[in-house]
Order: sequence, then C-alpha cells, then structure tokens
Amino acid sequence: MSKKYKMIDLFAGCGGLEDGFLQSGKYEDIAAVEWLKPQVNTLVKRLTEKWNISDASERVMHFDIQREDELFSGWNDSEFGCGKGLDYFVNNAHGIDLIIGGPPCQAYSVAGRVRDENGMRNDYRNYLFEHYLNVVNRYRPKVFVFENVPGILSASPDGTPITDLIRKGFEEIGYEIIDDLKIAKINASDYGVPQNRERIIIVGIDKKRFNNIQDYLNEFYNVYLLKYKAKNKITVREAIGDLPVCKAFWDEEHHRNKKSHESPVSSYTWHKPRYHNIRDMDTFRLLAEDIETGKREYDSKKISELYEKKIGSKSPIHRYHVLEPDLPSTTIIAHLYKDGNRFIHYDSKQSRSITVREAARLQSFDDDFDFVGTQGNAYQMIGNAVPPKLALAVSKAVADLLNKMGD
Repeated sequence: MSKKYKMIDLFAGCGGLEDGFLQSGKYEDIAAVEWLKPQVNTLVKRLTEKWNISDASERVMHFDIQREDELFSGWNDSEFGCGKGLDYFVNNAHGIDLIIGGPPCQAYSVAGRVRDENGMRNDYRNYLFEHYLNVVNRYRPKVFVFENVPGILSASPDGTPITDLIRKGFEEIGYEIIDDLKIAKINASDYGVPQNRERIIIVGIDKKRFNNIQDYLNEFYNVYLLKYKAKNKITVREAIGDLPVCKAFWDEEHHRNKKSHESPVSSYTWHKPRYHNIRDMDTFRLLAEDIETGKREYDSKKISELYEKKIGSKSPIHRYHVLEPDLPSTTIIAHLYKDGNRFIHYDSKQSRSITVREAARLQSFDDDFDFVGTQGNAYQMIGNAVPPKLALAVSKAVADLLNKMGD
C-alpha cells in the first residue's frame, strides 16, 4: 500500500466528510477540530471503533477555532478542558498534505439570509473562513478542500461577494482556486447519495509549490471528480424501505406522556420514531395516501390551506412534505431537530416523520455509524454533515489530483 496522505479536518461536525475520506483508504487522520460536544463525542466514537484510532479523544479537539493562539499551542480552561494544540500533532506527523472542512453554512445559505432581518450581515459565521485561512497558512498543505452551500455563490454580507473575499483571502496566503466557481457546484445524488443536495466543493492548491494550477484544477473537476459519479440515482425507497415498520409516539389529548403504539424491536440503532400528536399524524397519513393512490391533489396551495385549517393560522410556506419514495430525497437539513414535518415517511400506515436512522441513511451514513447525544443532537448533526458517500468520491478525486501533482 502506498503512503497515505495526512489530513486535518476543520469544522469537523460528527465526521461525515472525514469518514468518506477514511473509507477511501488513502488518508491518515492527523487531527480534527469541532466546538460542539455531541459532535465531538460522536466523531471520537467513530474514529475509535471504526477506524481503530486509539488516541482519537486527543486528536479530535473540542475547541473554538476563533481562539487561534491556543488552538495552535494548546489550552487549559474550564469550558473546553485541556488540549495539546494542532502544532503538536502536525509536528509529530512531520507536516500534512491536506486540510478539509467548511465553516458553518447558515450565514451563506439563501434560506438563512431570507430568515434573518439583516440578511445575516452581522452573523459571525460569515467570517469563520478567515480562521480556516489562517490554519491553512500555518501548516501549508499541498491542497485544501473547502465545502459549503451553493448560496455562497450569491452571498454578500458586507456588500462584497463572499466568493471574492474567499478567493482574495486564499490568494493572499499563496493558494489558488478554480477561476469559474460555478463548476465547483455538485449534486450529492450524482454520487450515490439518495438525496438531492447541492454543494460547492472548492479545492485550492499551494502556488508556492506548484505551477499550472488552473490546469490541475480543471482536471480535478472535469476528469477526476466525474470519474466517481454513480451509475444510478438511489431513491428514498431503496435507501430506507428495508428498515422495520415503526409507529410514532402519540397521545390523543396532546399531552407529552409519550404513550406508544407497539413497535417491533429494531436491531438498528436510532430507528425509533419521535413524538407526534394525533392531528399531525392524521395530516401525515392524508398526504402520504395522496401520493400512494396517485391522486396527488395536494399541491403547495392546498397544503397551505390544510395547514391553516389544522393549525388555525396561516403560513407563508407550506410546512408539510412527504418524501417521494421513487426519487432521491429532498435536502436533509438540521431543522429536523425541531420537527420532521417536511420529511414525512411515504408509508401512510406509519403516519410519521423519518427516524434518525432513516435520516442518516438518506445522508449515506453506514448503519454502524452511531451518534452520541439526544435525538435532537443526532438530527442536527446529520443535517449539517457532508454525506460520506459524496465525501468518498471527492476523496478519491483529490487523491488522483495529489498523485498527479507529485511532490
């Protein structure tokens, strides 16, 4: 086996991006940084149990990337405990080849800008990429992989397009990205993920070490990445149809005492339904039956009318959506931790939203990928993750690029 490429994962979350890279067998985990504890615990568990990394609890750094001096040299405080810092692990590895990750995307997303009265202009998450820049500059990997939402192409939090700021930022530290970022937009459903999920994958190369970078980058997007497209798109039914039937927690009087229909015991972790009231379950059944029967009477307008009738108030967006069984899923989002009304199971007899395990499958997580934390934590980290199957395809294309570039 040839030498593995050494990588750092920033804004690691629960590890969807890293898991895909490790699945390729072409990379070695050096360190990861994440500031939310359930995500840290989940990634540590995965690296320990799946990838046999014995010191994962040290390599996965529970810390705030904005505190750069301590991030590099180590810290000891009441909130984050103590850590050795990135310098320790990078120096022990004698340098790294690759940095992967992407800052939280809420501030770049079109939906986030619509919801926020200031269009997310004041959101600190707009500028977390500056810390990503500083880590890249300190450790000088050959290549970086910067993942984010397509909304980044139109985001201008201070009036300047965020892509201009990102391009300029990387140029200033000696890295070059593709001239036309539109070709960096890809759909996860093209890579074996049972979900329509568009993402921007920005790859950058060290200008101080390599020449003819646009040629390399064009080859990455137009040759290497396309080589790993899946032959067929995976549907919702293909992804979750074999999981055991289960019924929602429910209560006729809308009290949350969580009486439950009898559900079969499942050997799958996290395949447990959430609480629903009878009103919502009736709505889920009605909308799923509309698809099952082929009537399809409930368009956006009629769903909005149904919402108003059931809830007694109007909503500018229709709040219910049944997953189409014979298509890839709509984009799995972190909002799932609040409710699953836009992710209703297509089987009308189950009358429920999707379970954590179903959401994980639609994000292409393996069934042995366990999540640590509450049900809400699990939905949130799944919704924010990079689908591992997409990450696997990207990782193989990046390995082809690194191999072509040489040292």
